[in-house]
Amino acid sequence: MLFVLIGGALVTKTESGLGCGRSWPLCHGQLIPDPLTLETVIELSHRLVSGIAGILVLLLSILAWKVIGHIRETKLLVFLSLFFLVLQALIGAAAVVWGQSDAVLALHFGISLISFASVLLLTLLVFEVDRKFDAKKLVIGKTMRFHIFGIIIYSYIVVYTGAYVRHTGSSLACPNVPFCSDRSLLPTTFHELVQMGHRAAATIIFIWILIATIHAIKHYKNERVMYWGWIIAFILITLQAITGILSVYTKLNLVASLSHALFISCLFGVLSYFVLLVTRQGKSRENKINHETTIS
Repeated sequence: MLFVLIGGALVTKTESGLGCGRSWPLCHGQLIPDPLTLETVIELSHRLVSGIAGILVLLLSILAWKVIGHIRETKLLVFLSLFFLVLQALIGAAAVVWGQSDAVLALHFGISLISFASVLLLTLLVFEVDRKFDAKKLVIGKTMRFHIFGIIIYSYIVVYTGAYVRHTGSSLACPNVPFCSDRSLLPTTFHELVQMGHRAAATIIFIWILIATIHAIKHYKNERVMYWGWIIAFILITLQAITGILSVYTKLNLVASLSHALFISCLFGVLSYFVLLVTRQGKSRENKINHETTIS
């Protein structure tokens, strides 16, 4: 699923979305197109990886339903994995055959992100059952729950603004950091506004995750999953910021751009696991209330 996400970012980065023309699932109406241009190879490879991922996710879903279906979250995650995987494939196909607006195309990465996160959570459930780690007894206070739900919802908005930057061709609209350019500190054109809007949104989530991480370090030293989870989240958002800045100064270097997509995907996966842990709090409501009074 990570390859699917990074492959989609590569297609957008290299403008290879029409590498197979307006034909889908075939490429230029052929199984093996001729000639093979670089754009065609990139788009065809992304379709192939997505198809393989679809088969693997289906197999994982069937096995998870049979083997760990007794776990409360399993069946919902199976549904989310398959539903959003199919949905992102349909949106990608529609974009090829009929074309889509930049606003709709920007949804593609976010939808793939939900499918990836669902598969990741299924995997973590398997490791829990296998007793590799156990966070089932974790109790999360009110303040931390606010951070978790707030940040994951807001992160999805940040992801959308980043995808919108790519699809509108606004990645290099502002050649300076943190301000737009030498001639203008603030945006004056549509593309500059899109770019600076994404930067503002990214700055807010960086600060918010820093605040949540400090809270976790202060109050969750004995809760390893929460303590180290937020430290990892802060590392990921820092790397996300660095690769974003490098993308500007290196004029969209391929490694920097794809790393930018990779780090936000991993961060969303960590945040999704936090949400799963919060949903388990209903099992120990009394303990939760007692815990809130001491660490909230």
